[in-house]
Order: sequence, then C-alpha cells, then structure tokens
Amino acid sequence: MQIVTLCLFLLLAVVVSGIVSRMLPSALPRPLVQIALGALIGMVAHVRVELDPELFFLLLVPPLLFLDGWRIPKDELFRDRGAVLGLALGLVFLTVLGMGLFVHWLIPAMPLGVAFALAAVVSPTDPIAVSAVAQNAPIPKRMMHILEGEALLNDASGLVCVRFAIAAVLTGTFSFADAAATFAWMAIAGVAIGVGVALGIVATKSAFARRFGDEAGSNILVSLLIPFAAYLLAEHIHASGVLAAAAAGIAMTFTDATTAVAAGTRIRRRAVWDMLQFTLNGVIFVLLGEQLPEVFVRARDTVTSTGHVSPWWLAVYVIAVVAGLAILRYGWVWVSLQFTLLRARRRNDTAAGESPPRRIIAAMSCAGARGAITLAGALTLPLSLADGTPFPARDLVIFLASGVILSSLVIAAVALPLLLRGLSLPPETGIGAARDQARLVAANAAIAELDRVQHRMAEGRDDPDRFTDVAARLMDQYRERIDSLSSRPEDRARQGDVKIERDMRLAAVRAERNAIFDLARRREIGVELAEQLGRELDLIDARLSRQGLA
Repeated sequence: MQIVTLCLFLLLAVVVSGIVSRMLPSALPRPLVQIALGALIGMVAHVRVELDPELFFLLLVPPLLFLDGWRIPKDELFRDRGAVLGLALGLVFLTVLGMGLFVHWLIPAMPLGVAFALAAVVSPTDPIAVSAVAQNAPIPKRMMHILEGEALLNDASGLVCVRFAIAAVLTGTFSFADAAATFAWMAIAGVAIGVGVALGIVATKSAFARRFGDEAGSNILVSLLIPFAAYLLAEHIHASGVLAAAAAGIAMTFTDATTAVAAGTRIRRRAVWDMLQFTLNGVIFVLLGEQLPEVFVRARDTVTSTGHVSPWWLAVYVIAVVAGLAILRYGWVWVSLQFTLLRARRRNDTAAGESPPRRIIAAMSCAGARGAITLAGALTLPLSLADGTPFPARDLVIFLASGVILSSLVIAAVALPLLLRGLSLPPETGIGAARDQARLVAANAAIAELDRVQHRMAEGRDDPDRFTDVAARLMDQYRERIDSLSSRPEDRARQGDVKIERDMRLAAVRAERNAIFDLARRREIGVELAEQLGRELDLIDARLSRQGLA
C-alpha cells in the first residue's frame, strides 16, 4: 500500500511540475522542476523506490524510443543524414573512447570498464529535455530535426555501448573483433525485428478488422504494445531491443500511410501517446530527484576510495566530465561543419560558400542536453558482479550521470536563449511549395469525388437538383482553395495577410466554443450536444494553431 501511495505521489509531482514551471517568471525548465520535486519527495518520504534496473529499462525506454522513431520527420532525417549519423555514431564512439580514458585518469579507483560504461551512459542526448529548456528561444527547425535524429540514433548506439562495457566488467575480458561482430548482429537483427514486428502486428490487426470490425480502444492498445513486443523479442535472441523499439517506431509511419485507420482513432491515439510521453519523461525526472539524496550519500562514501575525504570532490568530478563532454561535442561539430563546407565547395555549391557563425556551433554544442535515457542507462548497471560482490563504483556512476543531466539542463537553459536570439539556420527550401501542391491535388480529388457521389446519390430520386446544388456549393469552396493556392505570390498578398486571417479565424472559433458552453451552463442546450459541438471546434482550433506554428 505504501508503494502505491508513493507512485501516486510521483504522478502528482509530474502534474505539479507542469503548473510550477509555467508559474515561475524565469520559465524554469520543467525537467529541473521535476527533479526538485522528486528530491523533496525523497527527503520527506518514509518509503524508498527500489529500482530494479531491468524492469526500469523495460517499462520506460522502449515506448519513448518508439515514439521518437514514429514522430521524427523522415524526409528531414534523410536529408541531413550525414550530420545526424556523424553525431549519433561518430560522436558517441569518440565520447565513449575519449571520456572513458579521461574518467579513468581522473578517478583511478574507477575501473576502466566502469569508466567506459559511464562515458557510454552520458553520450546520448535528449531532444525532449532540449525542447523543454528552449521554450523562450525556439530552436530553428532544421537544427531541431538534426537534434531529434541524433537523439533517436545515439540512444541506441550509446546504450549498446553500455551493454558492451558492462559485459567487459562482468567477464573481465574484451575483444574488439568479437565486439564488432556482436554490434553488427545486434544492430541488423534489432532493426529487422523492429520493422518486422511493427509491420506484422499492424497487418494482422488490419486483416482482423476488415473481417470482424474494429474499435478505437483496440487500435490504441495495439500501438502501446508494439514497442514492448519488439524490445522483448529482440532481447530474447540477444539483438538490440533499443534499436528494435526505435525501428518499430519508424516503421509505424509507413503503416499509417498504407493502413486505413479512422480519423477519430488517430486523434485519440495521438492524445494517449502524448499523455504517455509526458508521464514517462516526468516520472523519470521525478525518480532521478527522488534517488538523489540517497545516491549522494552513497557516492560521498564511495569518493573516499579515490583518496579524497571532502565530498566537494564530487562537484569537481561532475564539472570535469561536463567540460570534457562540451569540448568533445564542440570540436566534433566544428570539424563536421568544415567537412560539409569542403564537400559543398567541391560540388560548386554557391549556397554554402561561407562558414556558419560560431554561435551556431556553440548552440549545437549547448543543445546536447542529457535526460531520461542517460538516467535509464545509469540505472541499468547491475547491482553486483557474477561472484556476488557489489558492482564497482556503481553509486558514483549514477551520481556523476545525474550531475551531468542537471548541469547540461542548466547550461542549455541559460545559454540557448542567448545563443539563439536572432539566429536562424538556412531556410527550409521547397516545403511551402510541396505543401501547396499537396493541397491542390487533395482539392482536385475532393471535387472529382463530389461529382461522382452527387450522381450516385441523385440517381432514381425525384429531386436530383437538390443533390446537384449541395455538391456545387461544396465544389465552389474547393475551387476557391485551388484559386488561392494557384495564384502568384503578389496576388496572394492582395488577398490579405495569411497570419491575420488565421488569428481572426482562431479568435472566432474560440468565441463560438465559449458561446456554446455558455448555452450549456444556462441549461438552454444539453451538455452532450455542447461537448459534441465543442469537439468539432477543438479540431478546427488545433488545425489553425498548428498552422501558426508551422
């Protein structure tokens, strides 16, 4: 009963963190608020959360990676694949090697394998943490796409490196050839299983739905189970469950395009996943805060084994690790950009003739905030070795990983708004034209379908003109859209400012909604009718709001 009560307190802390982060005038990032609330719970609660590493990893990591893979823009990921792969693979391996050797030199009492495990744990970045700390300085879209792609892939590469480092500590041996072969197997098999599980489950569910019918709740539940199925199956054959979950999420994008899913189901499914993402990330940060008091005490005891008595050496270690990570990331980003510019000049690409401002490099470096995956990786360190002795320096690794998370969040919260102020990457090219072309094709398809449907519905009727008039009225609306999309830019300017029109439409829709619920409060219409009309207006409100963010 006490564990259930504590879990409810953790969920309540997640809710309160959102309220507090919006109330604070300094717009303190939500993850920091969640860590602080968790620390408060850890200091006053009489029941501790004993985290089982494997269970913690299974419950929290697969759905987060799955959702990242599902929602990441695929075209942008492919376009910037060079930068993404460089950060997600090259920088991760450099970080594991460089920081592992540095940490072992800094803390000689920490075995080399454990130092590599710590380096692997702190190598993945967290785009959700970056988004949270960048609320006052929105990250340019292209930079955010690169960071999202990096975070999706380096979660997998970093956590796979953690597995290798743990295995080396447990067995006492490490073979580069065996590690390379194992990594290849884990990566290829993990991706294949993730894609196969997602496509297979969705295809089976669709065939069943066509034969016996379907319902929204079942569809949503299936989507929730897919990442766990992919992860468990991959782990069962010793492949990468992390890559399987991410690959399953990427495959879901293509199943959505080929599988008929009702609009209402898609809306409810997105809402459920939004809630799950918010909850899981919040719980992870609250748990981090809840564990901090006890982790600090154990790490303070562990630091004595390094030959130091003062607990302030823990702060020195954290600062040194954060500084090392920042230097490696800045150097990698700078070198990568120079190579990109060199290749562009060899292709005679005039658009990339000048080196980007150093603020872009600094912003990319500061945007490498650590978060949920780093903590999850640290907590997966086993409690003991094969002979039953405690895993060496485990508490110190968890404390240093926690310190890196806190420090990177604070640095990003302070530095990103300053670096991104007035800064923009090269504009996205072709997206506006592609959007207009898609809307033109969709409008023409709607007109053709209306013409077909009106004849079918009017056939054999006594009043066919009634159907013709309704269809003509709808066709006129689509033709107006086609005319506005086909006009020249100067003609569109004369038609009025798009942003002004959107804001006015949004204000009008919200006024409609308030008026409808005022009628319900005065008992002039039923609550059920008000909620139905309100849902329709909410969809329009959401569409107009997304247009404002695009």
